[in-house]
This record gives sequence, structure tokens and C-alpha cells, in this order.
Amino acid sequence: MRNRLTLAALAAFAIAADARGAAAEDLTLYCSPQIEWCDLMVEAFTRETGITVAMTRKSSGETFAQIKAEASNPRGDVWWGGTGDPHLAAAEEGLTEEYRSPMLAELHPWAQKQAEQSGYRTVGIYAGALGFGYNAEMLAQAGADAPACWADLLNPAFKGEISVANPNSSGTSYTMLATMVQLMGEDAAFDYLKALHPNIAQYTKSGSAPIKDAARGEVTVGIVFQHDAVTQRVEGFPIVTVAPCEGTGYEIGSMSIVKGAPNLENAKKFYDFALRADIQSRAAEAKAYQVPSNMGATAPEEAPDFSTIKLIDYDFATFGSSETRARLLARWDSEIGALAN
Repeated sequence: MRNRLTLAALAAFAIAADARGAAAEDLTLYCSPQIEWCDLMVEAFTRETGITVAMTRKSSGETFAQIKAEASNPRGDVWWGGTGDPHLAAAEEGLTEEYRSPMLAELHPWAQKQAEQSGYRTVGIYAGALGFGYNAEMLAQAGADAPACWADLLNPAFKGEISVANPNSSGTSYTMLATMVQLMGEDAAFDYLKALHPNIAQYTKSGSAPIKDAARGEVTVGIVFQHDAVTQRVEGFPIVTVAPCEGTGYEIGSMSIVKGAPNLENAKKFYDFALRADIQSRAAEAKAYQVPSNMGATAPEEAPDFSTIKLIDYDFATFGSSETRARLLARWDSEIGALAN
């Protein structure tokens, strides 16, 4: 009996200690950029603060869906990175916390505007322009002209030679869908996507996967954010980055604190940490070539130059709304996704 009581007391003490430790030390991070950048952020934050981070890497669409599914019992604390549209939708649906970081004044106007539009439930941490990349060696073998515009991707020479993600799971691909609607009008955009479909080899889950497919020679063209194409070129692959001639959309990669975060104070610490100039300047170490949101941060030399890219006036408020997002995705499933089945 005495042994059982002793074991019970020790177990109770251990549970209490674990609870105290979780409250003081833990952070659960949902991370949407490339895994190398996620790992760098976790290592740097833990090294500086001593806070233990449990990190899960998923694409923007997948993370948004997970946070919605967990709304009645939140498990995550911070959602870091990924396209801003689903972050804005999460804010609209009350899935994220309002937080005004003391770092806001150091951010570019476009990052501050992202925070204002969301009621300070998300904030811009980087920007990246949409485009595509092609494998120069594969293109030469095919004898096709180098694509410079969205229209060029309809060339029959690219049949089965283009990879793009599924917009349901990928923020990158949702940005493409929203970009086409803004460039062409909705019906014309879906006509374009239908015409493009015969050239699509696969609709991937991850937004960065298409350019990796192109780098490996599995396809000729990958539709991605331009910085992802730059990453493959820096790695030594024969990838050429293209800013489409008609114009293109862009993302404001964002960060949000999950509503009901179990470790709210640690979440705020990470939030402030991730907005610092010195931390954002480390992105190049992970071969991440986005434009940082802190005005004092140093952008990687390889980052695409926005001044040379024809950017549309992307309507983040409209295309980041839950209603617009749900309607466009349902139409994509019906008219484009159904063609792949």
C-alpha cells in the first residue's frame, strides 16, 4: 500500500511539473514556408529564449484547414509564413488573436496594411511575386520557345510539361487563381485554366513542389513564387525565373497567433522575434529569397527585384475573404479539378 501511495504521489508530482514546464517553456508552431527556413527559425528562437518549440510544416491551405478543425480545442500557438490570403480568411472567421506588436512601426507599409486590414489578427512578414520557372536544358531538348508570358504556357509544346499546385492545399496556387481572375476577369480566367489543363502534368499539394519537379527534369515548367525558382537556381539547377509579361500577383507572407493559443505569452514572444530586422535578415541562410517586411532587414542579393516586375494591384481584402475564397475554390474543383479525375 505504501509503495502504491508513493508511486501515485510521484506520478502526481511529475504531472504537475510537466504542466508547469509546458506553461513556461513550450510553443507549438505551424510553419508554412520551406522546411529549411522553419528549422532555422525554431533553432534561433530556442537558442535565444530557451523555449522549446514543437513545429509542424504544412502548406498554407492545409494549415488553415487544420486551425479551423481545431477551433473548439486549439492546439497551435503561432502560424508563421505562407500566403496572406488564408491568414486574412482566418482572421475574418475569428480563428486568430488580435495582437499589436511593438515591432509594427519598423515594418514596410504593405506589412502594416496587412495588419490593419485584419484587425491586427495577422501581419506581413515577407513579400513574394508570382511567376514561373523553366528548366533551360529541358526546353532546349523540346526545341520550344522560352515562355515569357502567361499566354505562352498554352503552347502545345508544353503538353504534360507544366507542374502547378492545387489551390485547395496551396497558398501559392490560390494566389495564381486570384491573380488570373484579377488579370482577365473570372470567366476568362477559368477559360484560361481549362486551356492550360492539357499541359499540366500534375496538381501538387505543396506550392513549391512544381519548381522542384522542373529542377529534377520531371517537367519543363513550374508555376511558383519567383523566389522559389531562385532557390533552385542557387542550388545549381538550370532554372530560369520568369516574371510574366502581362503582369502578376504577389503574396504578403503572414504570421498569426491562433485564437485560444495554449501558450499565448510565448506566442507573442515568437511574434515579436520573427518581426525583428536581424532575424528576418537571416532568411538567406535557409535559401529563402523573399523580400523581408522589416524596413531595417537586409534582403538577400538573389531576391527578385520588385521594381522590375509588372505587379497588379492585388486585392487582398477581396481575395482574402472567406466567401470569395470558398466560392473560387468550389468553382476550381468543379471546372478544373474535375478534369484531373
